[in-house]
Amino acid sequence: ARRALLPRPQAGEGWGEGSSAAQNTGMRLIHAESDGLPGLIVDHYGDTLVLQLGSAGAERWRDTIADILQELCNPVCIYERSDSDGRGLEGLEKRTGVLRGNLPEHVEVVEHGLRFAVDVAEGQKTGFFLDQRDNRELTETLAKDRDVLNCFCYTGGFSLYALRGGAKSVLSIDVSGDALRIADDNLKNNGLDATRAEWQEADVFLALRKLRDQGKQFDLIILDPPKFAPTAAFAEKAARGYKDINLLGFKLLRPGGLLATYSCSGGISEDLFQKIIAGAALDAGVDAQIVHRLHASPDHPTLLSFPEGAYLKGLVLRVAG
Repeated sequence: ARRALLPRPQAGEGWGEGSSAAQNTGMRLIHAESDGLPGLIVDHYGDTLVLQLGSAGAERWRDTIADILQELCNPVCIYERSDSDGRGLEGLEKRTGVLRGNLPEHVEVVEHGLRFAVDVAEGQKTGFFLDQRDNRELTETLAKDRDVLNCFCYTGGFSLYALRGGAKSVLSIDVSGDALRIADDNLKNNGLDATRAEWQEADVFLALRKLRDQGKQFDLIILDPPKFAPTAAFAEKAARGYKDINLLGFKLLRPGGLLATYSCSGGISEDLFQKIIAGAALDAGVDAQIVHRLHASPDHPTLLSFPEGAYLKGLVLRVAG
């Protein structure tokens, strides 16, 4: 058990010097099935580890896992976030709380020189979207002199990269006021220009329709919605949601603009996702080119024999000018 739980990989190991992992204090150490440990996720935020158990098998070894992680990593805290919906399918109740040590008052990660506060107790997933790290970095290279719209912005990850990349303006929308307050704190803590940033608490679908009706347009739109389809059984309903949100996105783009669109739904395949986006572009009356195909950061590997693990997929599309 101890050998199986050796965290993989350490800062940059296996990715080469200067890799993204070497520049971060937040990363995924254990990625469930793809690391040969079904139902077990361990995320590393500075000197705090967050543990998530999603299967009855992992649950059985809970205390042993915590002991081994404490011995190997010596964190100040191991916090449990076993509150995913999938636990119900295993007949397990949701559970959160400190497993070892004491939870610091402030948990923070540094990512490519940007500082982000992490709410490990109440935040989405285990507190932060580590899987989007490399895609956030790409956003910085796309944002210069553009008016940017970041939808489902959470604590402002994509927004801060866009601002640092020289965006002319960044409008960020999320339904959670608490997440937006953290996002604004993140902006201030990084010394970025607040005059170019606007935070809007709203239902994203309603907000986009309002922007459309007002005739607003943007040069770069980021759509990173929550999981619409946890399994293939929800794919049809999810497909409608993805098509609707991307149709609105295309309508709000200026000619020559970029749409960065994502799905974290395991029930939506990469091929189906592309077909959904193509349908949205057709209905919006625009021609679009795929300029980037995107996936999770390398600390979220996909086991060759478990393709279902490739849950995060994204496209950056350029509409005709």
